[in-house]
Amino acid sequence: MKKLIIFFLIAISISAQAQKITGCGFKVPPRSLLKSNFASVYEAKTILKNMLDSIKWKENFNVREENGIRNAYATIIRNARWIIYDNNFLEDIDAYAATKWASISVLAHEMGHHYYNHVVSNQGSTPPKEIEADAFSGYVMYKLGANLNESLAAMNAIASDQASSSHPAKRDRLAAITRGWNTAKTEGPGNTGGNTNPNQGGNSGGNPSGNQGGNSGGNPGGSGNTNLPPVDDPSWISLTIQSTKTQTVQLSDDGKIFQPAEIKAGEAFLFRFEIYQFGWLKLPYFNGYRTYKLMHGKDYSILWNRRSKNWTLVEVPN
Repeated sequence: MKKLIIFFLIAISISAQAQKITGCGFKVPPRSLLKSNFASVYEAKTILKNMLDSIKWKENFNVREENGIRNAYATIIRNARWIIYDNNFLEDIDAYAATKWASISVLAHEMGHHYYNHVVSNQGSTPPKEIEADAFSGYVMYKLGANLNESLAAMNAIASDQASSSHPAKRDRLAAITRGWNTAKTEGPGNTGGNTNPNQGGNSGGNPSGNQGGNSGGNPGGSGNTNLPPVDDPSWISLTIQSTKTQTVQLSDDGKIFQPAEIKAGEAFLFRFEIYQFGWLKLPYFNGYRTYKLMHGKDYSILWNRRSKNWTLVEVPN
């Protein structure tokens, strides 16, 4: 089963005694370099249950320990939600960050991917998805009793300073966690809902800080008008295409690194650029591509130009 939405995936070993860099841009030191004055007894199932109880979300996924994978990730196996984790790996993170809250925040992040139905998509990790899951982590950490520094500990210790095509830079992730933590602190107790159907996209109860669905409960830290579903929120971008079949386009936060997005025929694709208030769309044009700037709060339509035999973009007037 392909592992979707991987939070910590060991991908490169620089040397036997050097740091390891994860495929998502996280730095994880070898065990020989870990601080030895902190030890945690990690019970993932108990911690995850406490998370679910804290946000009043009915559990709709399974948990499995798989030591040796040096990883923790959210995935779907046979239409069931799972969080797979390496117990030793999580304890190493605790030791490196010098707090038991570090590994708890990792699991909260993975729960966030389930909460927003990220793992249903075939697109894998994207910066907006990671920002959502980070904000969710901060939200849950406050609910569990962690202070802000404890909530940020894992990200401070092992996140990559530089952004990648799949993950934001450390500063943006720390800001998202802080936003989620402050949101939980401000709103007080409440039912945040959650999506209990792994076969459908969207979140039936949580905050739509990505293009995932409506909000009928609490807001774990996403941006925009959190009282409105995307279809009614004027700050979201609506993108449609004049086609009889699904077409794949390219979207980017910075105009340099693009991610594929499927636009279904006859359906509006609703989304936001999480880091900035604008972004870019790239469409095929003759033997290359043409790039368009998209602004939040605008509706756009992709049309087929029968004369040039290329796709073009028009802004839909208010």
